[in-house]
Amino acid sequence: MGPLAGVKIIDLTAVLMGPYATQFLGDFGADVIKIEPPKGDLVRSIGPSRSPGMGPIFLNANRSKRSIVIDLKKAEGRALLLDLCREADALVYNVRPAAMARLGLSYEEVSAINPRIVYAGLYGYGQDGQYAKRPAYDDLIQGGATLGYLFNLSGSPEPRYVPAAIADRIVGLTALSGILAALLERHKTGRGQRVDVPMFETMVSFILGDHLGGLTFDPPLDKGGYPRQLAKDRKPFRTSDGYVCALVYTDEHWQRFVQAIGEPDLMERDPRFANFSSRMEHVDHVYGWLKELFLTRTSAEWIALLDENDIPVMAMHTFETVLEDPHLSQVGFFQRVTHPSEGDIISMANPVLMSGKPTQTNRLAPVLGEHTVEVLRDMGKDEGQIAELLEQGIVAAPSAPLAAKRG
Repeated sequence: MGPLAGVKIIDLTAVLMGPYATQFLGDFGADVIKIEPPKGDLVRSIGPSRSPGMGPIFLNANRSKRSIVIDLKKAEGRALLLDLCREADALVYNVRPAAMARLGLSYEEVSAINPRIVYAGLYGYGQDGQYAKRPAYDDLIQGGATLGYLFNLSGSPEPRYVPAAIADRIVGLTALSGILAALLERHKTGRGQRVDVPMFETMVSFILGDHLGGLTFDPPLDKGGYPRQLAKDRKPFRTSDGYVCALVYTDEHWQRFVQAIGEPDLMERDPRFANFSSRMEHVDHVYGWLKELFLTRTSAEWIALLDENDIPVMAMHTFETVLEDPHLSQVGFFQRVTHPSEGDIISMANPVLMSGKPTQTNRLAPVLGEHTVEVLRDMGKDEGQIAELLEQGIVAAPSAPLAAKRG
C-alpha cells in the first residue's frame, strides 16, 4: 500500500546489485515482478538453507516481489516479457547492455512498445569507454575504485577488499534514486527514458568524494587521501575486555572528553590536541594516544562515560550480538516472521520511515516461479493458454504446494 502503489516494475535483475534496488521499490509499494530463468537466480543457492533455492542472501534481497519463470531464450518467452512491458512503469536489468540487445530487449525495442517505460540498467562500465564490454563484479569494482589501495595506505600489509558486497549495494541504491527521478519526470512529461548506472563510475565518485583531496586542484596540492580516514589506528579501540567504537571529533567533544578522563589541561599543554586543525595534522599521534588510553577501562565503562558526555560511541557488534541490540529491538528492526516455505526466519525492516504511507514488506521472498500462474492470469491468459505455456517450457511454476515444500 506504500507510496509507489500502482507502479509496476519488471525486474530482470539477479544476484544482488539489482535485486537490492528493486526490493526497495517493492517495499515502497510497487508491484515488482521478478523474471527468473528456469534455473532461478544464482544467489538462491548461496549460503545455508532449509530447502533448495532459498538461501539467506536471496531471502534478504527479494522480499516484496512476485516471481515468474520465463525462458527468455525462446521467442515465445521474449514475446511474453514484452507483453508484460506494455503496461509496466519500469524495467530494471543488471547484465551488460549487449546481452539485452542479443535477447531483443534493447531500450529501442522495449520503448517502441511502451514509450512511457523507464528502462534502467545497472552494469559494470559506461558504454562510451574502452571497458564497456567487460564483465564486472563487486570485487573488481572495489579494486578499480581504489578501495584496495586505501587498505594499503592505512597500514594493511596487502591490498584487500571490504568483506561485504559494498559496491553492489551502493550501486543498487544509486540506481534506486535514478529510477525514482525518471518516474517523477515521466509524471510531468508523459514519457519514459533510459537510465544507465555503471558500477565503476558510481564507486569512483563515491570513494573519491572523500579521498580526491588535493588532487581536486590543478595543479595538485597533494597526492590525495583523507588523512583521518587513513590513520593506521582508525579502527575499533581495544579496551581491557573487548572493543568499542568511539569518535572524539569536534573541539566540543574533546573539551568534554578531557574533563571526563581527568586531564582537563591536555588541549592547553599539548598543541597537537589544541583544536580540530592541529589534531588532523597530527592524526596518527592522536589516534595512537587514544589507542593506549582505551586499554585502561572496560567497554561498558567507556560506553557509559562517553554516552554521559554526549561523545559518539557504539558497541562493536558481532553477527550474533547485533541481533540482540536493544535499540534495534526498540525500533522493531529485526522481525521474526513465518515464511510460507521456510518457516520461521529473521527479516530486517526497511530502514526508510515515512509519515504518510509507510514502507512495509508486502510479501516475503518467493520460491522460484511462485507467482507464474498468478501473473499470467493478471495478463488475461486463460487456463488453457497457461497450461500450454507450462507444457512448452516457456514458463515454469512450482510443482507442489508451498506447505508440501516446507514439510
